[in-house]
Amino acid sequence: MNTTKAIYSGSAALLLSLTLSTSASAGDMPQAEPGYAHFTSSSELVRPLGYREWVYIGTPLTPNDMNDGKASFPEFHNVYIDPTSWAHWKKTGEFPDGTLVVKELVSVGSKQAASGNGYFQGDYIGLEASVKSKQQFPDTPGNWGFFRFTVENSPALRKTASAQPSENCMACHQSKAAQDQVFTQYYPVLRAAAGKGIAGTGRVD
Repeated sequence: MNTTKAIYSGSAALLLSLTLSTSASAGDMPQAEPGYAHFTSSSELVRPLGYREWVYIGTPLTPNDMNDGKASFPEFHNVYIDPTSWAHWKKTGEFPDGTLVVKELVSVGSKQAASGNGYFQGDYIGLEASVKSKQQFPDTPGNWGFFRFTVENSPALRKTASAQPSENCMACHQSKAAQDQVFTQYYPVLRAAAGKGIAGTGRVD
């Protein structure tokens, strides 16, 4: 075999090897979907990144001090909604398919500040999310799924998460949430902007 044929054969073999390798691993890669929510081939939600640059909608807190030391959620919940869904919410007052809401858990830190006594944020301790998706959750109320990336007793977060069993979250959301399985009654940012467009964003012309 001459030198030219040898180089060509070697290049072809390398290209075939790379193609097969890429195809074999494709099933493990996140499957791209429109919007901000991305799922793996096994329907696990890929942990969202950069969400602190999304639209912040509020921080509920139910401290142990006010619940006989037994609060179900004793930490701060810093909540964000993806920008595309926020734009739709401003226009229509509805959450579109593909809505991704992220809830970052923060411990209660100091209870004293220069301004007086209160509850002040401590450290990041977890991350949760909810997604509205007809494709992923055709049979759940509102097509919502709930996910938990938190690793108990560790600052680490999972890279992907499976949907929580419906009874873990949906029962409360379905019976208590004001609109479409979302507790909009606790988020004045959402209430003020619903269907109001730019007028509901705090902008003053």
